[in-house]
Amino acid sequence: MSAVEFRIDRRSGVATYLQIVQQVQQALRLGILVEGDRLPTAAQVAATTKVNPNTTLKAYRELEREGLVEPRPGLGTFVSRTLARPDSAAHAVLREDLRAWMDRARAEGLEREDVRALLNSVVEERFPEG
Repeated sequence: MSAVEFRIDRRSGVATYLQIVQQVQQALRLGILVEGDRLPTAAQVAATTKVNPNTTLKAYRELEREGLVEPRPGLGTFVSRTLARPDSAAHAVLREDLRAWMDRARAEGLEREDVRALLNSVVEERFPEG
């Protein structure tokens, strides 16, 4: 089984197939998925998320178009390249800083959507290109 487990938020306003694409991209960036890893089958995703298998196949086709995965008939869909940065030590430090910040935000009474809004506003401010 793959190291990725999809979580679908039906209230997010983001198309289900795009949520799958984004979650795979995130797992690739974080090094959770690496080259050669097999993604769960459409049937496996359907069983765990109640998502129509065609939705998962649409997501996998998009990931294939982006050059991130490749289907192998009869075997499944496999990661063909990573998005992880080479310096994972820096990621570990930043992740720990972010965890501490999240703990402070929670202690101040912020809820999940408050934190997302705040993070998104700072990301847009600091990374306006895109």
